[in-house]
Amino acid sequence: MIKLHTWNTPNGQKPAILLEELGLEYDVLPINIGAGVQHNADFRALSPNGKIPALQDDGITLFESGAIILHLAEKHGAFLPADGQARADALAWTFWQVGGLGPMIGQWGHFQMAPEKLPYAIERYLAETLRLFDVLEKRLAEQPYLAGGMYSVADIMTFPWAKGGLQFLDGAVADRLTPLAHTRRWIQQIDTRPAVVRALARLDRTVQKG
Repeated sequence: MIKLHTWNTPNGQKPAILLEELGLEYDVLPINIGAGVQHNADFRALSPNGKIPALQDDGITLFESGAIILHLAEKHGAFLPADGQARADALAWTFWQVGGLGPMIGQWGHFQMAPEKLPYAIERYLAETLRLFDVLEKRLAEQPYLAGGMYSVADIMTFPWAKGGLQFLDGAVADRLTPLAHTRRWIQQIDTRPAVVRALARLDRTVQKG
């Protein structure tokens, strides 16, 4: 049985979504990051960086959401084009999220909510977050999904951060946002996929149980 060690955060949601999309059976083991469980020795043995998620699959242990997503997609031959420009695009946009959108939203959120307000840090990460959303918007104005016509690992990786980040931006700096109509269409389209609904509901139940 696949074991997913995670919590209901954007990074923690990614592998749950793909596991549901693949129709695989898996156990969710909650790692309560608010309580510091990610620093426990048992979890650090799976994830040396002390971050969620981690995955155990048929004798293989992985940490880092991108590594987990690519492992599952390649193993099961789904949601990752086999070759050509579509594969290149899926990989490029996957790593764009890993290196850009997620970290920038995370840093902006951290400084926005920090007890000590540092205007330079808040503005620096906000400006970069807004720039990256405009990059995403341009891509989705040209293509229905990040890898082109196919829903792929790139969408699964980016969706949780885009959804949560845009909700945060709408509530905090709506006056700084461009309309992002294509991004909002794409978020809504993914958010209503049955597998995504199941994954997010399962994680929500898991968190409520602790």
